[in-house]
This record gives sequence, structure tokens and C-alpha cells, in this order.
Amino acid sequence: MKRMLAVDDLARDERFERIRIEEVVFDPRRSQAGRQGAAFRPDDPDSPDAARQLMHGIFVGEIQALEGAGRTCYDFDTGSGREDVPFALKLDMARQCWDEARHVEISIKLTEHMGSEIGEFAEQTLLFEAACNADPVLRLTGVNRALEGLAIDVFNTMREYGDTTQDPVLYFCEDWMLADEVTHVKMGSDWLRRLTEKDKERQQQALDFQRTVDKLFSFGGLRGESEENPIHLARKFRTLAGFTDDEITDLVDVAAEAMAEAEAMAAAIQNAQA
Repeated sequence: MKRMLAVDDLARDERFERIRIEEVVFDPRRSQAGRQGAAFRPDDPDSPDAARQLMHGIFVGEIQALEGAGRTCYDFDTGSGREDVPFALKLDMARQCWDEARHVEISIKLTEHMGSEIGEFAEQTLLFEAACNADPVLRLTGVNRALEGLAIDVFNTMREYGDTTQDPVLYFCEDWMLADEVTHVKMGSDWLRRLTEKDKERQQQALDFQRTVDKLFSFGGLRGESEENPIHLARKFRTLAGFTDDEITDLVDVAAEAMAEAEAMAAAIQNAQA
């Protein structure tokens, strides 16, 4: 079996349509309707469609998380070299595969429950791209701390949306998956510190990579702590997952930077098209 699969090697059937993340972030329509339509407020007529779109994003993200954790089990040898990983880390990734497989099944049922279907919305593959990193520490940091950290924020927001809209099925499923995501992020936090305990330079490189991924996945205002941000940072759950207060504060700053840059880019594109 081939090691280090590229994104183009991922198997998908005819229901799936891919889109580049830049097309999502820099769509000029986001400045007008993107955040408003994704506010997840019961009194917002666009919130059901926004919730369905986010649910589909969760679904494809779970597929890629399953693929990424599985690749980590296979791509690296067991040992003490820089490109090796401890066997116990592979066991954690195998456990995560089981969780992600269950999340895929739950997400399919939730997609149907919310009146959508597989393939109604496009799939972007940044999560798996982060899982393609040849350095196991950077891969672990980009996926388990950055992207699984985003999943904490998303699941918590969707859980609250289910509670507000009095949808017990959505609330229960998101609450169940949220508990798993906290575990996945905690595994990433613990392994990052264990693997780089004697190599602070490598630890900083991993944290810098995480910051880059976090910035991309802030989606120009999707995540933050203001009323404009539909996805709010779940501080309590991030703390349980091994994030320090300083790391959470930095993440707020990263989200604000991403929002400002995306708005500037969208305005430039809109002006060029005018």
C-alpha cells in the first residue's frame, strides 16, 4: 500500500464535488450574506440553510479526519527517529479512527434529519491536506490541535443551535461527538508536548504550523468571539483539551486577523468586478 497519499488520491464517488478553500474564504458574497446567513439564530430565515451547509461540512470533515488518522497509523514507522512515532501514538490514532467512523455515520443520519443529502454542498479538503504533512509532529498539531480544535467550536455551536431550536436529536448527537473531539484534541496536545519535550525548536515549528492552519480555517470571520462570528470559541472545552489561556487568546487574535484579511480581499475582488 502506498504511503503518504496526496489529496488527489482520495476516493470519492459521483456525489462529491470539490472546491478550493480560497473560493470559500474570498467569495465576495460573504461580506454581504455569508456571516448573516450563517448566524444560527432561530429568528434568521437563512439559519436552517446555513445549519444544513455546516452539517454537510462536518460530514466531509469527519471522512477526512478518519482518513487522516488512518494514514498516520500507516505512514510512519514505530521507533525513536525524527520521522518515527511511538506505538502508543498509533494506538491513539486507531482509537480516533473508530470515533471518526462513528461520527461519519452520525453525520449522515443528521444530514437526512435536517433535510439535506450527501453532495448537496461542495467538499474542500484542507483537513486532509494538513494530514499529508510528512513530519508526524506537524501533522499531529495541524490535525488534532488546529482542525479537531475547530470541531470543538463547531460542535458546541451546533449543539447550542439544536437546544435553541428545540431539536433534541441534533443536540444529543452534537453533544456526543463534542465529547470525542475534546479527547482527540487532548491527545494532540499531550503528544505534541511529549514528542518535543527536548526539542523546543521543533515544538515552535509545530505551533507555527498550527497557527497557519487555524488562520485558514477561521474562514474570514466564521470563528471568533464577537456577535458577527457564527462559530464561537468554546473556551471551557478547549481548556479541557489541553489549551492554555494564552493559546486561546492567540487563537482569538488569529481569527480577527483572518476576518480582516478576507474582508479586504473580498472588497478588492468586488471592486475589480465592478
